[in-house]
Amino acid sequence: MVNATRPSRPVFDLTGGPPPPPDLLALMAVVFATFSLSVLGVTPLESLRLTPDVWQRGFLWQLVTYPFIGIGSPGLWFLVELFILYLFGRDVRLRLGRRGFWWLLGTTAAIAAVAAVMVELLAGTLGFGASIAPFALMQGQRMLLTVFIAAFAVINRDATIYLFFVLPIRAGHFLWIEILFAFMGFLATRDIAGFLGVCAAVGGTMALLHRGGPKRLARDTRLRLEKMWITWRLRKQRGRFGVVDGRGADRPSTGAGKDGGNGSVRKGPWIH
Repeated sequence: MVNATRPSRPVFDLTGGPPPPPDLLALMAVVFATFSLSVLGVTPLESLRLTPDVWQRGFLWQLVTYPFIGIGSPGLWFLVELFILYLFGRDVRLRLGRRGFWWLLGTTAAIAAVAAVMVELLAGTLGFGASIAPFALMQGQRMLLTVFIAAFAVINRDATIYLFFVLPIRAGHFLWIEILFAFMGFLATRDIAGFLGVCAAVGGTMALLHRGGPKRLARDTRLRLEKMWITWRLRKQRGRFGVVDGRGADRPSTGAGKDGGNGSVRKGPWIH
């Protein structure tokens, strides 16, 4: 479990505060360098991405190296991704500290990779349609963004973030927004392993940062689901038996009573 402290300064404060953590800058430099080398055709880097070689050729190191190999097409969007990576990563790094930051990143990336590999193996065994690009949705900086945004959403759950710099959204909702974006990517690529890998990364981040750890998170989730189920059943029972409010509309009001009611009720012929 990683302990996270509450915010002590405005989120995304670029005007002051502590300087950027050197290890975060080094991480971004590695992503930029590997992205540039990949565009130039340096093929050895491909052995560091997450591929079927994990089980076909025993390249187990790919389970932890894939987030650091930048991916995408040369252009403005890659720079925008790096900028967003810096905004969320800086806040998470300052809140968790160096040890907690790297423990969260390494553990969550490994959990996501193992889950994705298992799904891809299962999909192949069951004969499901192959994806256009296996694990594409979780390669490189995409996994880093997934972990950093999820961690930011857990730590700053009540903060307000402007999506696309326009739409104000509660930070806690970004957990679902990440999954929604990943699902849109799945529809385009059929990358079921990558999509579920992203879901595993979001869930792993929540579990590691949750107060009390994964066991407490599982317990709280179970209690929340039980509460929703009981509430739904009670509403269904009320509708079935025609339960109505005791203060019916046919009772005239003649002033406030001592008990806070409508003051009086209409007496039937059986009341003396």
